[in-house]
Order: sequence, then structure tokens, then C-alpha cells
Amino acid sequence: MKEKESQGHFIHKLAAFIVDKKSLFFLLYAFALAFSVFSMKWVEVENDVTTYLQEDTETRQGLEVMNENFTTYASAKIMVSNVTYETADAIRAMLEEVEGVQMVSFDDTENHYRDASALYDLNFEGEPDEAICLEAMDTIREQLSGYDVSIDTPIGTDEIAELNQEMSTILIVAVIIIVIVLTLTSRSYAEVPVLLLTFGTAALLNKGTDFLCGKISFISNSIAVVLQLALAIDYAIILCHRFSDEHETKPTREACIDALAKAIPEISASSLTTISGLVALSFMKFGIGLDMSMVLIKSVLLSLLSVFTLMPGLLVLFSRWIDKTKHRKLLPNITPLGKFAVAARHVMPVLFVVVISVAFVLSNRCPYCYSYNEIETAKVSEHQMQHLKIRDTFGTSNMVALVVPAGNYAAEQAIMDELEARPEVKSTLALSSMDVFEDYSLTDSLTPREFSELVDLDYEVAKGLYTAYAFEQNQYGEILSGLTKYEVPLFDMFLFLKDEIQTNNILLEGKTKNEVDDLFAQLESAQRQLKSEDYSRMVVFLNLPQESDETFDFLAEMRRIMGRYYDGDYYVVGESTSSRDLASSFIKDNLMISILSALFVILVLLFTFQSVGLPVLLIVVIQGSIWINFSFPTLMNQPLYFLGYLIVNAIQMGANIDYAIVISSHYQEWKKEMPPKEAIIQALNASFPTVFTSGTIMAAAGLLIGNLSANPVISIMGTCLGRGTIISIVLVLCILPAILVLGDSVIERTSFRFKGAERKMQTAVGTMRLNGHVRGYVSGMIDADFDGVLRGELNASVVTDAAAQDTGEESQEEGAEYEENR
Repeated sequence: MKEKESQGHFIHKLAAFIVDKKSLFFLLYAFALAFSVFSMKWVEVENDVTTYLQEDTETRQGLEVMNENFTTYASAKIMVSNVTYETADAIRAMLEEVEGVQMVSFDDTENHYRDASALYDLNFEGEPDEAICLEAMDTIREQLSGYDVSIDTPIGTDEIAELNQEMSTILIVAVIIIVIVLTLTSRSYAEVPVLLLTFGTAALLNKGTDFLCGKISFISNSIAVVLQLALAIDYAIILCHRFSDEHETKPTREACIDALAKAIPEISASSLTTISGLVALSFMKFGIGLDMSMVLIKSVLLSLLSVFTLMPGLLVLFSRWIDKTKHRKLLPNITPLGKFAVAARHVMPVLFVVVISVAFVLSNRCPYCYSYNEIETAKVSEHQMQHLKIRDTFGTSNMVALVVPAGNYAAEQAIMDELEARPEVKSTLALSSMDVFEDYSLTDSLTPREFSELVDLDYEVAKGLYTAYAFEQNQYGEILSGLTKYEVPLFDMFLFLKDEIQTNNILLEGKTKNEVDDLFAQLESAQRQLKSEDYSRMVVFLNLPQESDETFDFLAEMRRIMGRYYDGDYYVVGESTSSRDLASSFIKDNLMISILSALFVILVLLFTFQSVGLPVLLIVVIQGSIWINFSFPTLMNQPLYFLGYLIVNAIQMGANIDYAIVISSHYQEWKKEMPPKEAIIQALNASFPTVFTSGTIMAAAGLLIGNLSANPVISIMGTCLGRGTIISIVLVLCILPAILVLGDSVIERTSFRFKGAERKMQTAVGTMRLNGHVRGYVSGMIDADFDGVLRGELNASVVTDAAAQDTGEESQEEGAEYEENR
């Protein structure tokens, strides 16, 4: 008891310090906000989700090798509709003349011409953000301005800028909705600016400190602000209502101090469930979970800090206006809903079990997808519209890259030959398939005589060139044998020839020099894309979808083919391998998040309610809402991006559980004063403003993101979060009350205390003597230390100091003796 009093005294002193030093805190926040405005520019954003894969996945390793060894030039797919083949071929010739365009792929097959539409695959001479590519695309758009054209290319497309613009719009609309909701649930109109200032500060501080997390994902960067408002708005509302209650009988300063002292432990306990759900994200093997966990937990902690240290000063500052702008209660009571829950308490839980059983089966059949390129969102950007139009006409293109150790051209050619014979392969691209002359590819090996005839070079000069090459490669035996049968791959010899010309060891003139210069330009492009000192890259286009069991099986088959020619250090990289690796991690991450989020929340509720039964009932309701939420994609046959499921699963468990906690807490309090059936009605009326406020804001934020963002990942997360929140609200208002009333005896029988005597649930009828603390319904309600004889029906939890409880024949005998003596 003394320990609790000491703790309460400390919190009260801390609250007094915060209120009395409000000017100091205002100054500190002013400096912090000014710093955040500048530090926001320091935040680095990662746009590629594959960088968050585990380091031992093939996709992650292959991408690192490719990024270090190769250059991926910009590309574009251009579809021109309503043209004849002759016109389409003329357009091809025109595109080939555009400066910056390296190659145009077009022929009369159905891959490039069908239904009066022509599809051109363009490769450029630079990377997407280079000026030569941007200028080339501007020229192409100008030349094709008179045609019905669709262009799918990353050149000139800034998806992050588009996403930031979308989120700015979403934030503005969300703020308008928040103001309306807060006005409906507030007790004074002046409370609204206090709440907005508090969370505006917390949001800006969170953005300004994101640089502390290192490079963050585009997902965390875009949705953290909106989710922060939705997740943490309850904290400010609790303190605001506490202040209003205290201010009814106390002056402003004392009311604010007492309100803060009471709100700190209450709000801290409330935040634990949200934080615990977010902590579960950090255990994902897919690194994006840890990224989002850090950013969102930081946002919750900064919201708590703002509520505890900034909002008290704002309440004191605005207290005069708060008093002047008080208004009547705008939200109605929901007594009919409470009465319905009581009346249907035997039916609703059974119906709920049936529904969640079906939902469990449907949610397990959810059509997850691991690549978001083909997902259609409510809002479609111009770039997505062009992509979908091309896809609907010519289908999708599935490209994978094979990365192998450099130097074995024969093995590369053998792999390409095997793959080209497979029906799953549409086409391939490698050094071995690149013809430099009519009868030769870059990987063909030639003798000095053949090389001299091919490039019109004097034989003695060619022989000297081969001698120098052999000397550089330490192949002295070939020099001693006369070099007549010494064969060198064309690609290697041309690169060596290029070095010799650049060092003026060999001089070429006239037509030969021009032809060789053109060849060197092609070689440089091929080398940057397909050959490095350590690795070679081959490109394979598949006749398979990006995600399917057949595709994943063929990826394994390609690895087996490569394994016949290489011992190791080879990779298959592409959207399909990324999807396979993500699917593999999803199975483990899904199980991990489901278990940990529920476990963490149960532990918090266990200590909060000191009951085993109540946390289980609350978890069942929220887990049921999650299953119902993710049964919708199955029923609607819509693919669900796996990341949306994982993140929303954790947030819904950690955040939506608060609605159930609020109702349960009020129910436990009201049950001390009246029977359970009446207590649940009062609990619903008392909880409805809080559930309505927090739930509406969360649902609105999610649905706004889902409908106003064209980014598939962000949109899916928003849609699932908004839908899940609405389902949770319906369940906690309609199903949970019936479950609480029906399971009241279970809750009481599984209650416990951490200190003091043992609590046991006793049921007895008649006259009895009790010595201990009684809490429960005794033909009415009793919650007191009791020493005496009780007559009537007992249904209460009893804490006794002695092991014996007189509730049987012994107690009835004592009761009879008591009556006789009386």
C-alpha cells in the first residue's frame, strides 16, 4: 500500500512540474519543431521492397551481384493501336533513328502485332534517370503524338513524388474527418484545436526523427503520419475528458494536475496493447516488418510524450475557451443495442462461433500474391493505366536473369540451348545470341587467320595481336606452338583489340576503323549489361505467369540445368524468384505475427484485468474480426498482397483490441454497482464515444488510403485496415456485450490477485457465516470486507484469510445457531 502511495505521490509531483513549467515545455517544443522541419530532409527512403529480404535468399544475393557487376539500361514498352502492319513497321524505323535509343524489337509475330496494335520493346543507351533517356522519351512522345499510343516505362516516372502528393491529399481529408469526429465526441468545441495541436506536433516530431532509423521504406515514410493519428488519438481524448471531469469541481491548475496524474498510468496501459502488436512486426524475417515497427512504435511514443508534456499546457492555455464553448452531448446513447445484446446473449455467441468458423476457412484460402505489378487499385495512375492497357492487349512479360561465373562461354551457350528448347521459354538474350557479323556471335572462338579475314586485318597484325593476348593471359604454350590453332572468343579479342587501339599499339584507318568503332560501341553496351570481370548475365523470357506453382517449379529446373555446368555461385533473379522467396518467408512470418501479437496482447490484458478468462474472450473477438476481414478477398476473388495481410494483422490485433478493452473496463466498473445485465448497458453507453471516435478515425484513415492512393502496397494496406476496423467495431458493440454477460461467471472464476490472499469463486444458497473480502452479486451487489453471517444466495468471488469457507452444511449449521441465539 505504501509503495502505491509513494508511486502515486511521484506521479502527482511529476504532473505538477509539467503543468507549472508549461512555458519551458512550449519553448522546448518550439526548438524541437524547428529542428524537425530541417531534419525531415535528412530522411533516406528505400523504394525497393526486395532489399528487405533476408541476406541468404537467392533474390537478395543475386540482386547484390547484379547491382555490383552490371548496368541495367532503361527500357520501354510502347503500344500503338489502330495501325496497319506497314504503318507499324514504318514507326519502328522512325523509333530506331531517335538519338538515345539503342535497340527496337518488333516483328510480325503475335508478340508484337495483333488486333491492329503494334508493341515495340525499346532499349535505351542509359539508365532511366539519365538525360539521354529523358530526352529520347520526349522525342518519342512528340513523334507519336498523332497516334493512339500507350507507353509503359520508368523513364520520367517519379512514383515517390506521386505517392507523397497522394498522401498529402489523404492527410488533408483525414484531418477534416478527424475535426468532424472530434467535434461530435467532444464536450467543448475548444477541445478540438488542443487535440489537433498536440497531434500535429507529435506527427512533425515523428517525421523529423525518422532519420534516426537510418534508411526507411517508402511504406513507412508515406503512411506513418496517418496511422499515427489513428493509433494514438485515444491518448489525448482520455486526458481531455479527465481534465473536463476534474475541472467541474477544481480550478484550472489543480484540475489539470490531477487529470494528468490519473491519465498517465491509464494512457500508458492503453498504449501497451498497440505497442505490443507493433513489436510483433519486428520479429518478421522480411525486414520491412522491423522497419515499420520502429517507425510506428516511435510515432506512438512521441504521441505519448506530446500528450504528457505538451497537452497539459495547452489545456491550461485554452481552459477559458473550453469553459465558454461547452456544448450538449452530440452522440446518442446506445441503450437499445445493450438491451438487444442482453436479450440475445444465448444466440449471438453461437452465431458468432459459426461465422468465425466459416471465416477461418475462407481466410486460409485467401489468394495471396507476392508481386504487386498486376494488382488493380481503386485509384489508377496514368502510368498504371498505360501498363494495364498494354497487358490487356499483349499479356504480361516475365523476365528472369541468370547470373553465372564469367569465362565459360561454352557452358553459357549450352544452358541457352537447353532453355530455348523448353516450351516454358519464349526467348533468350546472352552474349552467345548476339550476332556481330553474319555468321558469328560474340562468344564464337576464332583463330588468327579467321579473325584477320573477318575484320579485314593483315594476318601478321592479327597474329601479333593474338601473340600479345596469349602473353597477357600467360598462355605461353600457345605462342610456342605457333598460334595457328589458337582460338580466342570474339568478345574477349575485341575487348583486347579496343585496349590496344586506345594505347596506340594498333592503328586502323578508313572504313575498317569506322566499322570497328561501331562494333566497340555495341561491345561496350553488351559488356555493361551482360559481362563483367567476375560474372556473366543471361536473360530469359518465360511463357509463364510471374506467380504460380508451375513457374516456381521451372525456376528450380533452371537452377538444376545451371548446376550441371557450374559448381556454385550462380543465381536466378527476377520478379518470379522474388515472389518465390517472399512466399517462403510469408509462411513463417504469418505464423510468427499471429502467435506473438496475440501472446503479447494477452499478457498485457492478463495483468490489466487480473483474469484469465476475460483476455481470452477479448482475443477471440478481435481474432474473429481478423478472420472475417481476410475472408473478403476469397469471396471477391481478389488477390491480396501478402504484406498488407501481415501488417494489418498485427495492427488490428494491437489497436482494435482497445475498443474491446474500453467496453470491458467500463463493464467491470459498473458491475460493482449493479447486476451484469444492467452493467453492460451502462458500459456500452459510457464506451460508445471513445469507440466511435477512435474507430471512425482509424476506419476513415484506412479507407482514404485505400481509395486515394494508386500505389498497390499502400492501397491494399489501407483497404484492409479500414475494413478490419469497421468489422472490429461491429463485433465489440454487438457481439462482445453478449459474450461478457454470458461468460461473466467464467470471468469471475478465473480472476486472481497478485498480492494478498487467494480469491475463489463461491456459490451457495442459505444462511452462512463469512470472514474475508467478498466481491460479487449477493441478491444485489456487495464489494467489501465482510465479517458476519450472510443469508440469501451467494454468487461472488471470495478472498479469505483462512483456508476454510463455510458454504456447506457447516455454514448452514452456524447460520441456524446464529438465528437461534438472535
